[in-house]
Amino acid sequence: MRLSERSQTSLQKKKDKPLKGKHILINAGPTRESIDPVRFISNYSSGKMGVALADAAAEYGASVDLILGPVNISPSDKNIRITRVITAGSMASECISRFPGCDAAILSAAVADYTPVIPEKKKIRKSDKNLLLKLRPTTDIAATLGRMKKRSQVLAGFALETGDGITSAKEKLKRKNLDFIVLNSLSDKGAGFEHDTNLITIIDRNNNIDKFGLKSKDEAAVDILDKLISLIKKAK
Repeated sequence: MRLSERSQTSLQKKKDKPLKGKHILINAGPTRESIDPVRFISNYSSGKMGVALADAAAEYGASVDLILGPVNISPSDKNIRITRVITAGSMASECISRFPGCDAAILSAAVADYTPVIPEKKKIRKSDKNLLLKLRPTTDIAATLGRMKKRSQVLAGFALETGDGITSAKEKLKRKNLDFIVLNSLSDKGAGFEHDTNLITIIDRNNNIDKFGLKSKDEAAVDILDKLISLIKKAK
């Protein structure tokens, strides 16, 4: 059976180990913010994209730290160091503590933007009255790492939109001091949460825009890592 040109190129890159000697931080999955002992705020993230990125980075020779939210999947590569977390606060603490020792970070996790100010210690009982839930912002991991980032480091983030989202993604990239951002939209069939496929657009800080067709998340991970590798080579 003859391999496709893409498969041949991918296999060659894995053989060459372009990320050998590099330390890559990746976060993935959702977080859960407790309302009371039985309820929480979360989202539909499956963690599949981040896990695919971790496996691909390891295959390319990188030393990988994966900060993984509450999902039921794990990377295939046993050399990946996995830290399991639940809350946005824990996700932030783990990423912030590890980032200074990394060559690059890819922030693919769907971290909660808000968390309850005071989670109830006992189950909230149902009543006929409206329930007011007071929330506070969580730590913005991308913005925090963007402020910490050294010239030698590469920082990538994700932007999930419900429309085209190019303008919003560009603004997020600039505001959080990212080197590139991966945009996908829930409006695109087969993209976003829970799917095994994704439809991504990569935008870098020089306003280069690369749009890709619908692919498996494993294939999309290769496209994202190709971008990362090209920027690591330029980083000083």
